[in-house]
Amino acid sequence: MMGAFGALQKICEDSSELLDSDALNRPLNIMIPKFLQFFKHCSPKIRSHAIACVNQFIIGRAQALMDNIDTFIEHLFALATDEDPEVRKNVCRALVMLLEVRIDRLIPHMHSIIQYMLQRTQDSDENVALEACEFWLTLAEQPICKDVLSGHLVQLIPILVNGMKYSEIDIILLKGDVEEDDTVPDSEQDIKPRFHKSRTVTLQHEADGTEEGEDFEDDDDDDDDTLSDWNLRKCSAAALDVLANVFRDDLLPHLLPLLKGLLFHPDWVIKESGILVLGAIAEGCMQGMVPFLPELIPHLIQCLSDKKALVRSIACWTLSRYAHWVVSQPPDNYLKPLMTELLKRILDGNKRVQEAACSAFATLEEEACTELVPYLSYILDTLVFAFGKYQHKNLLILYDAIGTLADSVGHHLNQPEYIQKLMPPLIQKWNELKDEDKDLFPLLECLSSVATALQSGFLPYCEPVYQRCVTLVQKTLAQAMMYNQHPDQYEAPDKDFMIVALDLLSGLAEGLGLHVEQLVARSNIMTLLFQCMQDTMPEVRQSSFALLGDLTKACFPHVKPCIAEFMPILGTNLNPEFISVCNNATWAIGEICMQMGPEMQPYVQLVLNNLVEIINRPNTPKTLLENTAITIGRLGYVCPQEVAPMLQQFIRPWCTSLRNIRDNEEKDSAFRGICMMIGVNPGGVVQDFIFFCDAVASWVSPKDDLREMFYKILHGFKDQVGEENWQQFSEQFPPLLKERLSACYGV
Repeated sequence: MMGAFGALQKICEDSSELLDSDALNRPLNIMIPKFLQFFKHCSPKIRSHAIACVNQFIIGRAQALMDNIDTFIEHLFALATDEDPEVRKNVCRALVMLLEVRIDRLIPHMHSIIQYMLQRTQDSDENVALEACEFWLTLAEQPICKDVLSGHLVQLIPILVNGMKYSEIDIILLKGDVEEDDTVPDSEQDIKPRFHKSRTVTLQHEADGTEEGEDFEDDDDDDDDTLSDWNLRKCSAAALDVLANVFRDDLLPHLLPLLKGLLFHPDWVIKESGILVLGAIAEGCMQGMVPFLPELIPHLIQCLSDKKALVRSIACWTLSRYAHWVVSQPPDNYLKPLMTELLKRILDGNKRVQEAACSAFATLEEEACTELVPYLSYILDTLVFAFGKYQHKNLLILYDAIGTLADSVGHHLNQPEYIQKLMPPLIQKWNELKDEDKDLFPLLECLSSVATALQSGFLPYCEPVYQRCVTLVQKTLAQAMMYNQHPDQYEAPDKDFMIVALDLLSGLAEGLGLHVEQLVARSNIMTLLFQCMQDTMPEVRQSSFALLGDLTKACFPHVKPCIAEFMPILGTNLNPEFISVCNNATWAIGEICMQMGPEMQPYVQLVLNNLVEIINRPNTPKTLLENTAITIGRLGYVCPQEVAPMLQQFIRPWCTSLRNIRDNEEKDSAFRGICMMIGVNPGGVVQDFIFFCDAVASWVSPKDDLREMFYKILHGFKDQVGEENWQQFSEQFPPLLKERLSACYGV
């Protein structure tokens, strides 16, 4: 019997869709009621198997299960306090899945389910507790969360906080008693594969804050991956994080009384969990935490020198979650002490602390940007010293911290003193690594940021770096060709090498500008680019188009002879199915327009219809809309006669997508294009003129001749319709728009 049920469970796991299909006359219609009978069997093993079998059919909403859903839920409730942990675990798992799929059937019982899950989250068996803890994560995503849970927070919060302590087994696995291990080499399986994020071209916005926050899992470096990856501590922390985002500051009355006791507790395990709690709520409860931060941040900075490595590492993470606030205060108050201590932790004797400090420092760099300039010398000394000290895994994170530093301080890095410190160790690593070594990825990314920041300061190093990138692209293309011809004899290449190399070439072109010309002249990069632009892998095309745009800006004479071959490929890639490819192709076309001028005319028809279609598509991402609008404007700037007839088909989305962009070169050329097209086809803008007015008003300080163009169009329209009609028309303007137009253009 046992063996049979075990086999059935495997079949249910592997063939859940088949069992619910007409192909086999829907055997589930018989199986589900049978399984439900076994929920009452005297053997706990069989009860557990029976639930596990039915659980396979919840997420797919199998009809046979939906027909018996109330019986299923009743039977689950009957087993709620089963003495067997495996049974309890499967009951919890079922309820978590039902929450996603059939919340309607659970709502009538929600109060008692929550009470039950509160007990189970404290189950003596950690596997049961973990399953139950998933319930809070899932519930937080449901719209009803706030209503059904607010009355229970007073019980739930202490339970989650309690689950955030390291268990004894965690501490043993984490070698929590080993304080210094930085001379021990890493084992290769410790090093997670890294994924290179290909280059995407974006525009700067009006309120140029940071992008929306990432998920908890992304920046969740609070504890190690050598632990069974997902455990009660991580799940409790993630649940607290998402609940903080749901309840915001309403969570704090339940938390603050606990926090003080935790953060200042003599037992390091409890103190450590308090620091994790503080980090987990940072995003959701930031407003309510602000009054306490002047006291808490110095305490956390003190924890950075705690004698326990696990306390030091969690303090790094939590402080990084409050970096935004730290940077908003006068630098001497918190930024300087935090930076000083974090830099010491980057050189900690414990590898986990080094890793946490490096990641935290990268976050701080992103927030502080040029605030770090006064301390650059000190920062570089530390990072360069770490080069000689770090084992393999942390070296890869160190590259990231250096790249982020370059992105954050930009051209301020271009000082002989800084270049002298930073470049020799980077180039030494560059020379040590073989072309086949994946460690090149983070190093290439790092160098790309450094080259962009240093600009002409990178010139002495550019030749070998450039040559090697070209070689990497060439090798990968050759290997791909061999593989395509003889897949049985050759291995498929790892195209990441080519992608990262293309992105570094983009960084060089952007950083060196005109100086990249002699490198391009002495290489076959344009031929290689022609092949990369037609690669089957979207990420390769994405990076190719970014490089094409950067080379177009830096050394167009080398690009121009290829335009006739390149333009049809660019046109084909204006396919919004691949957002980033489409985005970069669009941007490159816009850059090519600005260089070609009226000679763009033969190519307008290849791209214009696709661009107009994209700008009118619903749900197109903002970045793509903006780049599309810029490129349409630029096409119209160089070939107004060709583009103006379509004005009416794109003017409205064009205006709305560019109103939030900062004044810059790209916006300038695009608006000149629109003005020239309105000159050719004024009728095309009449119906949507209010949108044009709004877009014009989004300019803070247009150049004089562009302001003059705006003035002429506005006054021309006003004179055309007459004073009385204009009065009626401008009555529809929001007050702010009215005010700006009359102040700037006297209409």
